[in-house]
Order: sequence, then structure tokens, then C-alpha cells
Amino acid sequence: MEYFVTCSGIPVHVSETGSGDKAVVLLHGYLETLYIWEDFRALFPESSHIISIDLPGLGLSGSAPEVNSMQYDAMVLVSLFDKLSISKALIIGHSMGGYVGQRFLRDYPDRISALVNVNSNPYADDPLKVKDREKEISFILNGKLVQLAQIAIPNMYSKANLRNCDDKVAETVEICETHDPEGVAAVVRGLMTRDDNVALLSSAKVPVMFIYGDSDVYAPLSRIQQIMNDLPGCRHEIVPGTGHNTHVENPRAVYDLVSSLL
Repeated sequence: MEYFVTCSGIPVHVSETGSGDKAVVLLHGYLETLYIWEDFRALFPESSHIISIDLPGLGLSGSAPEVNSMQYDAMVLVSLFDKLSISKALIIGHSMGGYVGQRFLRDYPDRISALVNVNSNPYADDPLKVKDREKEISFILNGKLVQLAQIAIPNMYSKANLRNCDDKVAETVEICETHDPEGVAAVVRGLMTRDDNVALLSSAKVPVMFIYGDSDVYAPLSRIQQIMNDLPGCRHEIVPGTGHNTHVENPRAVYDLVSSLL
């Protein structure tokens, strides 16, 4: 079922199935919403307690006034845990959702049983990326969010999978018309000010997995190798024939990898 709950002062759009104090929490990426997980979450047994949310500033959830920082997003998430009486959860975060999961691990280590980063990385933005983010905020606040989405979202998929994922691409772009530009700008400010988490993940007391696509334009194989070198204690898996949305392009492969942590 879908509903709204107030967490840390904002309304949060939630989709929840199943019950229990141990849950699987799905956190979407930038410009996406909880609907990006539909095919993936359908693979879990019906009795599974699965929760997905629209992260602050995106979809139907509210937003912090200026910056939806990873710390703020994690605070919203732990507030939801408290309201739903969830003691611990396996967190699966796609791209930006992985950054939120990493911050949650930093701030609330006793509330997470494992962390899966799908098409994500442990690094802070470098100065060049920060400049790109600043330009992006300007585009968004000048009414060009949908045009930005029309370029960025197809690039999240392997070219070989674009035809099969046409409906999901179109849906994600269409949903961008409903995002509040001020909220999205606050999301981008959060992305550009996030911490480097290499040291955090190197000493994590819970299992940490990274899942990559071998055709991800945002994380080429050289970048994947860098993450593997920096985090040898984490588990690393590459799903062939997928881009930056591996959980959409091959949900079964991602589920099979994640199921080992359940």
C-alpha cells in the first residue's frame, strides 16, 4: 500500500508491503521515485517486508528548505523506522540512494543489517563535478528540469537495453514534470556536499556490497576498478549488459545477488 507519513517535519511518500521489524528498504536514485523499483520488488516473496520511499525533494515527498543533505535524508529515514517500529533493515540504494544508505550507516549503525550499493560509489564530488552540479541547479531553477531529464535518464541505461526499457524511461521523464524544481535543486546541493565514505565502508561492521553495470556511462570499468581497489573488504559484483540502472535492466540478477544477504 501507499501512504504518507510525516518524518522530520516533511511528508514522506511511502510504499509498503508485508510486515515485521526486519525490513528491506529501497532507496531510489537522482530524478527517480519509488516507482523505479516496481519490477525489482515484485521478485520478493509476498510475505517480505519491503519499503520504498520518495527521497526528500523528489516525487511526492516534501523537501528541506535549501539542502537535502545525505545526513538529512538519513534522519528522515530513521524517523520512518521509528514510526514503523523497524529495529533494523537491509538497505538497497541505487546511485544517490546508495549515498543516503552510506550516511545512514555512518549515523545509525545499529539500525542497518547490510548495505547494497547499486550503481553507486563511496566518493565525494570532486571540484569539476561540483561546478557541473552548480550549472545543473541553474538549469533546474530556470525551468529546464524536464529537458535535463530527457537527456540524463536515457543515459542511465545500456544502449542495448533502451528499447526494452522504453516504458520505464518515458515514465521516469514524465514523473519529472511533477518534481518541485526547488526541491530538486536542494537534492543537487546535497549531492555536491556529501562526504567521502571510503574510510567508513572500509571499517563497516555489516556486510557491504557494490553492484555495477559493465556498460554504465557514469561509472566506467576504470572507476569500478578504483572502487574495488579502495574497498577490498566489500563485496563487488558486475552484472554484464547493464548500464546505470542495473536493477531495472536486469532485476533478477540483482535480486539473486541480494538474496544472499536476506
